[in-house]
Amino acid sequence: MGTKYIDNPIEWEEEFTFHIEVKVRFSETDMYGHLNNTVPFVYFEEARIEYLKHIGYYNWASSNSEKIIVVADLQCDFLKQVYFDEILKIYVKAAHVGTSSVDIHYLAKNAEDKSVFTGRGALVQINKSTGKGAPWTEKEKIILHGK
Repeated sequence: MGTKYIDNPIEWEEEFTFHIEVKVRFSETDMYGHLNNTVPFVYFEEARIEYLKHIGYYNWASSNSEKIIVVADLQCDFLKQVYFDEILKIYVKAAHVGTSSVDIHYLAKNAEDKSVFTGRGALVQINKSTGKGAPWTEKEKIILHGK
């Protein structure tokens, strides 16, 4: 894994504690049965939402909240081909918490426990009214740090 956000691949992998499982559907593949290159981003979204629920940070989805989280950027690095009907584990972790952003990392492994793609993306908490960054509270930082 020669990606810029992964300094030490072994340590990086060991830091993941949460994952979901997905099954590659026929509609998610091309005419050769390969996973379409847009689909990992859908898997990232599903895993990210479940991760945020898991750590206890999901009040942002409430219509009463003045703050929301938006995806500021998202990338995927493909390592191995993925095919129809494979079961993948999509791992998620908060790698770095900033003032109003959090860098989320992703790792997908197949049934043989081989890494098939990795990714990262920045989430930014913004104020709904102003559209500007809204700093995390101390409680939110603790939740995002997983402590």
